[in-house]
Amino acid sequence: EVQLVESGGDLVQPGGSLRLSCAASGFAFDDYAMHWVRQAPGKGLEWVSVITRNGGITAYAESMKGRFTISRDNAKNTVYLQMNNLKPEDTAAYYCNTLRDGAFLQWGRGTQVTVYS
Repeated sequence: EVQLVESGGDLVQPGGSLRLSCAASGFAFDDYAMHWVRQAPGKGLEWVSVITRNGGITAYAESMKGRFTISRDNAKNTVYLQMNNLKPEDTAAYYCNTLRDGAFLQWGRGTQVTVYS
């Protein structure tokens, strides 16, 4: 059974930092690129970042470049998202996932990030 368990979300002030983690199980983690996506209240899913299977290539949505860093530890089946200089518009539930046959796997519960003044 595929499981994705996100953690690390919190309440932070603008300019603060958080490190999100996503523990994966039920599939061959190191065979898949991993994505972070987010969903702000009342809005659709927004793609955040991706990291290739061995971590050699990463990519970010334009508004996250220079502030967010994705990484992974294949020995721990875990992907991370380091978020710096957080802004109120970063407030969202954050999810990790991967694509198999063009579709995302079963979603986890996500982790809530709230940036407030």
